[in-house]
Amino acid sequence: MMEYVKIDSASELSDGGKMKVVVNGKTLMLAKLDGAYYALDNKCPHMGGSLSDGNLNGGNIVCPRHGSAFDVRTGKAVHGGKLAFIKFKVGDAIAYPVKTQDGDVLVGTE
Repeated sequence: MMEYVKIDSASELSDGGKMKVVVNGKTLMLAKLDGAYYALDNKCPHMGGSLSDGNLNGGNIVCPRHGSAFDVRTGKAVHGGKLAFIKFKVGDAIAYPVKTQDGDVLVGTE
């Protein structure tokens, strides 16, 4: 059963912004786009880069390590990264369900 956990610091997040949050022992990147919130596992599936340290470019988060990009709404890999001129494919990031309720932001975890 899905458990939703309130993110107390979410009110500090401005539109187009991102932040690192810990929910039930999982480190996530929370992003806000066009008034909606999205959550991805903070660890890049390629080599574990911190996505919350990357650049949010439109609806995509770019990993600071090797430039892999993921759609923050779905976690789907938009493009792989590059390491010493070698391009590589990367898997999708894990996306978590987010809902708002009574002005609170809640992230679903299992």
